[in-house]
Amino acid sequence: MIEFILAKYNYLVVIVLMMLGFYAVIARGNLIKKIIGINIFQVSVFLFYISMAKVKDGTAPILWEKAVRYDNPIPHVLMLTAIVVSVSTTAVALALVIKIKKAYGTMEEDKIIEEQEKAISERG
Repeated sequence: MIEFILAKYNYLVVIVLMMLGFYAVIARGNLIKKIIGINIFQVSVFLFYISMAKVKDGTAPILWEKAVRYDNPIPHVLMLTAIVVSVSTTAVALALVIKIKKAYGTMEEDKIIEEQEKAISERG
């Protein structure tokens, strides 16, 4: 049993990070903490894809006469693109949080919803 866990430790790390990020998104009301949770979740996906690309006894995909097996480079390239998208969406999310903070005076989800409900009841 221990050998099995040690052989698959990367999956365990991915699952722990994924659940930690998911918990932060679901359980927290602060918008910044939700963004951090989404980023942790994204990092777990990156680790999963990159660890899947590693082949036992594989080398970098460079032509070399001694190389018998190569690692798959496609997941690494895809994750580089995903990291760029992740940084961009995080920047947009933080800019939106700044706008929300200026508009409502808080970053707590419950208080923002209360303010919206109060504004709707005053209109109609």
